[in-house]
Amino acid sequence: MQANLHAWVASNYADESIYRHLRQGVHSARCLGLRRLDGNVLHAECDSRQEELRNCSLCELLGMNANVPTDICFSFAGLMRRGGATGPHRDGWGIALYEGKGCRTFHDPKPSAHSEIARFIREYPIKSRIVICHIRRANRGRIALENTHPFTRELWGRSWSFAHNGQLRGIKKWPNAHFRPIGTTDSEHAFCWLMDQLCERWQDAPPPRALYLCLAELCGTLAEHGVFNMLLSDSKCLYCFCSTNLVWLTRRAPFQAATLIDEDLTVDFRKETTPHDIVTVIATRALTRDERWISVARRKFVAFQGGELAFG
Repeated sequence: MQANLHAWVASNYADESIYRHLRQGVHSARCLGLRRLDGNVLHAECDSRQEELRNCSLCELLGMNANVPTDICFSFAGLMRRGGATGPHRDGWGIALYEGKGCRTFHDPKPSAHSEIARFIREYPIKSRIVICHIRRANRGRIALENTHPFTRELWGRSWSFAHNGQLRGIKKWPNAHFRPIGTTDSEHAFCWLMDQLCERWQDAPPPRALYLCLAELCGTLAEHGVFNMLLSDSKCLYCFCSTNLVWLTRRAPFQAATLIDEDLTVDFRKETTPHDIVTVIATRALTRDERWISVARRKFVAFQGGELAFG
C-alpha cells in the first residue's frame, strides 16, 4: 500500500516538494498534513492520505453570495496563494463578478500566485453580490486561456458562469445541440451540456424552484460519471453541487475578525461591514483558521440568494 501511494504521488502530483516530503516521511502541515509513513503504517491511514492527495490535486473553487455589493479581496487573497505558492494549482485561474445583470470576468493561464491580474483583483475592491472563482490544476485540456474557468454563456437573457473541479468520464461524447465548448476541458463540455438541457426544457426562464429542482437533477446525472464539484450562477442565485469536497460559512452580525490559512492576513469584519450585511463564502477547502466552516454533504445541491441558503 505504501509503495502504491508513493507511485500515485509520483505520477499524478506535479509538486516535487510534496513528493519529496512523502518519500522521506516528513510531516509537512503546510503541504498536506502528511504523517510519517513507515513499515508499520496501517492500510486505512494510507487510504486516507491518498484521498487527501487526490482532493488537494483537484482544482479549487471559491464563491461568494451577499445581500449587498461586497468585495472578495480577503478570501481571494487566500485562494490566490494556493495557485502556485502554498498549493499546486498553478495552471491558470479566473473569476466572474456579477454587477446586477452584468458580469465582469478575468482569466489568466499563469499561476494566480504570480499573476499581475490576480494582484489587481486582490487590491482593487470590485463590489459584487455574486462571485465565482477557480484556480486550475490541469488534468484534462492543455494549459491555455480558453481552458481557464469560469466559463460563461447566455441563456434566457441571463449571463451564466460555471466553474468545476474533478474529472468526468466520457462527457465529451455527449451531444450538444445549442452550446459548444471553445476549449478542450471536460468541464466546459459538461457546462455546455447542462445549458443545452435547460434550453431544451424551457424557452424562457422557469420559476426559481422549478429551475433549482432541474439543476439538482442534472448535476446528479453528471456526478454519476466522476467527480463533480461545481459553482454556477445566472446572476440571480449561486448554485453549488458537492461531489467530494465543498465547505461554506455565512458572516453576519455580530461580526468577528478572521485570519487566512495561507497568508498572514487578518481582517476585522466589525470595521468593514454594517449590521445588516450577510455574506456567504463557499470554497473547496476552508480559507480561514478561526471560523467555523460547514461541509456540504456529498451529492448535495444547494443554492444561495441574498447571502442566505435559499434551497437545499
